[in-house]
Amino acid sequence: MSLRTRHRPTSVRMKDEPFKPDLVLVLTYLAISAIGLLMVYSATAPGLEASGKDPAAELRSQAIFVVIGFIIFGVVSTIDLVELRGFAGPIYIAAVVPLILVLTPLGESERMAQRWLPLGPIQFQPSEFAKIAVILMVASLLAAAEVPLKWNTVARILVVVGIPAALIFRQPDLGTTLVFVFVVLVMLFVGGSTMRQLGFLFVAAVVGTVGVFQLNIIKAYQITRLTAFIDPDSHSLDATYNQVQSEIAIGSGGLFGKGLFEGSQTNLQFVPVQSSDFIFTAVGEQFGFIGSAIVISLFGILLFRLLIIAGSARSRFAFLVTIGIAAMLAFHIFVNIGMTVRIMPVTGLPLPFMSAGGTVFVALSASLGLAHSAWIRRNSPVGE
Repeated sequence: MSLRTRHRPTSVRMKDEPFKPDLVLVLTYLAISAIGLLMVYSATAPGLEASGKDPAAELRSQAIFVVIGFIIFGVVSTIDLVELRGFAGPIYIAAVVPLILVLTPLGESERMAQRWLPLGPIQFQPSEFAKIAVILMVASLLAAAEVPLKWNTVARILVVVGIPAALIFRQPDLGTTLVFVFVVLVMLFVGGSTMRQLGFLFVAAVVGTVGVFQLNIIKAYQITRLTAFIDPDSHSLDATYNQVQSEIAIGSGGLFGKGLFEGSQTNLQFVPVQSSDFIFTAVGEQFGFIGSAIVISLFGILLFRLLIIAGSARSRFAFLVTIGIAAMLAFHIFVNIGMTVRIMPVTGLPLPFMSAGGTVFVALSASLGLAHSAWIRRNSPVGE
């Protein structure tokens, strides 16, 4: 089935087929998460120990969120996407409100960005859950639309995406804003938009990008990140330090790596924010090309399974939700790994299920649970 055709759900359930989980998806998700915990520990333990703190403190903190994420994945997998479609609007509104609150005095700042809300002893990042809400809302609009899409449908979708994207851009968080742009383009493509509409959106995106730079709307450090990536020789070492150290760490790993806890770049804390943005460098230095290839292969399996799930979805809505989730994860994976090997600029996007961070792990686990729900109910009566 071409992804460009209107998805036609199966209305007849196969007899005596139980609601079986996708073991490949589940086991791959668990494997990536386990590797992530190990890498977070290896990246943080030396620094914590050197400062006289418990070397396992960061590991324990992340492990708590991983367990919560596993539970959320299981719970969300039981939700019927067809029934959830009716709540897409309220979920969207509930996701936008915290994005507004982040920009008020209630929001907390860190590393030149105001992206968090205090939630007791932890920091909550609303933009991570806003991605899911937007995917659900866009999928709902596309599922109800005629194919090929009319311009008014495209306009409504752009408004739905534009509101949270603009709020997140103001934080500022350019990386997450680009996630929204990529995801909506993919969903519009598979959802039945015309080539003329896609061409218009592409030109608009290019013009908008140029305008953002010409009008100095983005922050100076964001411009420096991009120009340092394009022309590193014209910038100081400070501007390219993160990616230079990342390249050294990955390159020094060679074919088989230096071994767990044996990476000098990792142990000496030369790679900034290694446990989050640059977690892949810990893989490359300690396990080399072979270990890196295994991790990338696991991500490839995860994305492939999501495409399989999308193709077998019982409803157009479930199909579009799964495609949106696959697009979101693919963008995160490509950009994050790409910036560690210097084929992409630094954006701050985490590596799914591996980078340290509670909100992002739980949110991505919830999104994967939605896709898994589509698989479990692929042969159920449609009811929409």
